Parts: sequence; C-alpha cells; structure tokens
Amino acid sequence: MEAGMRSTAMKKAILISGGPVRIAEDFILPFLPSRSTAGPGAGAVAIVLTFDGARVKKEVSREKGEFELVQKGEGYSLLRKGEPFIEDVEIRPTLFHSPEQAFFNVGSACIYDCKFCVSRKLDSRITKNLDPDRIVSMILDASEREDFRAVALTSAVVDSPSETVLRMAYVVAKVREALDPRIPIGVEPYIGEFEDIDRLKAAGADEIKINIETFDREIFRKVCGKLDFDRILRSIKYAVQIFGVGKVCSNIIVGLGETDDNVLEGVEFLARMGCVATLRPLKINEMNRRPLEEALGHPLEPMSPERIVRLAEEHRMLLELYHLSTLSFRTMCHACTCCDVVPFRDL
Repeated sequence: MEAGMRSTAMKKAILISGGPVRIAEDFILPFLPSRSTAGPGAGAVAIVLTFDGARVKKEVSREKGEFELVQKGEGYSLLRKGEPFIEDVEIRPTLFHSPEQAFFNVGSACIYDCKFCVSRKLDSRITKNLDPDRIVSMILDASEREDFRAVALTSAVVDSPSETVLRMAYVVAKVREALDPRIPIGVEPYIGEFEDIDRLKAAGADEIKINIETFDREIFRKVCGKLDFDRILRSIKYAVQIFGVGKVCSNIIVGLGETDDNVLEGVEFLARMGCVATLRPLKINEMNRRPLEEALGHPLEPMSPERIVRLAEEHRMLLELYHLSTLSFRTMCHACTCCDVVPFRDL
C-alpha cells in the first residue's frame, strides 16, 4: 500500500474517531449542512469534507470542537487542537444525507431498542415524519440535480418488519418506474421473512444491506436483545441468492467491546456467503452512551484511529481472498464512504 494513501486513511480515521469541527460565528458555509435521521451522525448538524481523495462527514459546532475549519484564500484548511492538521480541505454538498445520493429514512420510530441507535429518540422536528409519497417526490426532485448518482433507503422498524418493507418497496417501485433504469437503488431493511427480500428485488432494488450489527453473540444479546442473530444471517445468505454476490452488505459495529479477532471472523463469515461487511466505528453521544454502558456493563471509549485503519487493512485482505470488493457497490455506505475507512476506496 502506498504510504500517502495510508497517511490519508489515518487522518480520516482521526476525524472519524474525533470530536466536532468548530466553525467561527461569522463563518458562512457554502452549502446547507446536513441533519441525518439515521446512521452514526443521527441528530447532528454536519458537513462533508474532502481531502486527498478521502471524504468524511463531520458534526460542526459554533462553540467548540477538537478540530477547526479555517479560511485559506479561496479554500479551507483544518486545525486539530490548534495545530495544522490538513492543509487543503474542500466542503462538498450532500444531496440528501449523502453526497451524490438521495438517501432517505422511511421511518424513525422503532419497535426495537438497539442500544446504539438514536433514531427513535430524535425529536419529530428532526425526523420530519415524511410519508412514502413525499419521499418519492423529493427523490424525483433530487434526480434533476447534476450531482445525483443514486437512491438509497433505510428505515427503522415502525410497526413490523414486513409492513416496513412494504412501504420501502412502494417507494422503490415508484422511483424505479420514473427514473432512468441505470440509476442504482439500494435498500437497508430489517428482514422478517425471505419474502421481504423478494419484494424489494421485484420492486427494483439493486443492492441490499442487512445488518448483523456485531458478530459477538453475547454483545448482540445485550445490545440488540429484541433481534434474532440467526435470522439475520439466514436473511443475508438468502439475499445473496436473490441480489447476487457483491450486491449484499452488512454493518458490523466496532467499539462495543468485541475483539479484533471477532470482527474479522465476522468479515470472513459474511465474505464466504458473498456478502461484504461494512466496519462501522461506534459513534458515542449523549443519547446512547448511558443505555450502551448499562447494557454492556462497562464504560465505552472512542475507537482509536490505529484500530480503525488496522481493521480496514485486514478487511481488505479478507475481501481479496474471497474475490470481493466494496467497488461493486454504487449505493449506500460503500459508495458514500463518509463514516468509515473503506477498503479499496480509502486504502
């Protein structure tokens, strides 16, 4: 691996694991910030920064931050704890939630209570409570923009897995009918039965993410106690049959107290099925720290940048072993790259 690429990946890992980016009171952002309702930054006001080919989404604050964005001629630079950190930084727009993707959360209220997730805790003014037809309309409006490349949908489980999938499939079908067939659509559901996967594929989805969350069964029991570990694995296996090898991915959250060996065991287990893992550094905030620490029985510390990069390097080697790549994905997290150090894209 090139030394320059690894250096960039390490800087990205420092940003991912670090605190907010401070912007001065009189600093005028060139694009509207994003406020996500799902994912690691749910609830936070954030911007997308790019440097040396890497892309990262960071929470911004007018008051304080580990990093500081400063004007540099017509561009920007980034300080860390008052010292120069990244010399040349650009601010990129998000389409919806993600650069170049109309990425929508179909529902934030959830019948489950995974301790890391904050979506169900967000104020309704943040979640917006968009109905399916409004989401379709917003996606079609977004498709008129020059930076539009893909559609992605996620959702909490509002009532039941299958009813949530029906709403998601409705949006997929309406969008697929209206858009150029070359525009990829990705979906991130919780699966109740195999027929849910069939419905999403039939509606026109091209890629699917079914999250195992952690490969440590004891941590899974404590943090995702209402979910079914083995059902998720069976769903992933079936999804590969329907969507194809390299078109199915799955989050493994890292930073819950699991070992590196356990993480990589999960990566390899999924790869053997034709599924590409997404190694997602845990984002700890004021809404999930206490529930997580109470469930796990130990304090949580942020992921170290060194561990993020080390696991990404091992992740890449395992994917190569099974002839898989993140480059086969055109939607969702592997295409976005804002929240993770992504093999084949960042290193």
